[in-house]
Amino acid sequence: MRALPLLSLLIGSCMTVPALAANSSPEASEWLNKLAQAEQKQSYQGSFVYERNGSFSSHDIWHRVQDGKVSERLLQLDGPAQEVLRVDGKVQCVSGGLAGGVGSPPDSAPRTLDPLKLMGWYDLSVAGKARVADRDAVIVTLTPRDQHRYAFELHLDRQTGLPLRSLMLNDKGQLLERFQMIQLNTDAVPSDEAMRARATCKPVEHVASAATEAVAGWRSDWLPPGFELINSTVRRDPEHNSSISSLMYDDGLARFSVFLEPVKDDAGADVRTQLGPTSAVSRRLNTPKGKVQVTVVGEIPLGTAERVALSMRPQDAQARQ
Repeated sequence: MRALPLLSLLIGSCMTVPALAANSSPEASEWLNKLAQAEQKQSYQGSFVYERNGSFSSHDIWHRVQDGKVSERLLQLDGPAQEVLRVDGKVQCVSGGLAGGVGSPPDSAPRTLDPLKLMGWYDLSVAGKARVADRDAVIVTLTPRDQHRYAFELHLDRQTGLPLRSLMLNDKGQLLERFQMIQLNTDAVPSDEAMRARATCKPVEHVASAATEAVAGWRSDWLPPGFELINSTVRRDPEHNSSISSLMYDDGLARFSVFLEPVKDDAGADVRTQLGPTSAVSRRLNTPKGKVQVTVVGEIPLGTAERVALSMRPQDAQARQ
């Protein structure tokens, strides 16, 4: 559930780019550092609303930092009961329709907000002040330097640095996603009872890294500037008797994943769709390894996802390219 785009930065490295950082505000960088620290040091509980593709949902959140461990529980309040419990970034249990899509790759590192790295791909600035959930906020904007990523507008709590509102915008300034706190309590640490998931929250089985091949045998001939490979695995699909390779890329704020699976001549279908900020592109490619279905899913523009899909090549073909 992408209910908190930046609470777990984001529902959470270092590239020095001093020449590009000139257009970014040092004050904005300081606020983003405060946000990153708040996630690891500040306990809180509250309620928020989430908007995506014209649909709204409301949620409760409990976030506890205790003995160096960060635990977070999310509960959707409307529609089918949906719940997620995470500890140090790892999903412990899920309920409802989330069960099929909440987990993360076993070796995937949690996102760490690094303003210095982001300055290479976004202009950071302080745009003013606001009031959200009866709290004073500072508005920080992240404006992309190219067409391959989205813009963000963050309203950060002046007292703690926590996000009170987050807007994701496309290149035309149209809203793709909104997160907004409607109540926030930072004075009390959530109790053990508050952090206890309901019985309907089913435990998530974490696949041991030894059960997968460490590296997928694929690479991309083209990536949006700033995106780096952070995870690469292969897993067996017993149902189709094939291997599915997955690669995850990250620019320090946005992420997308690439999945590759062998297909027969009449299998697979081309797909090109977008739901809010999430693009999904699937293409059949002829490669030296045979025909494969390449699927790119993530919070990048549709054209960028399609270009990535068409650029995938077998790793062992690199020398021949």
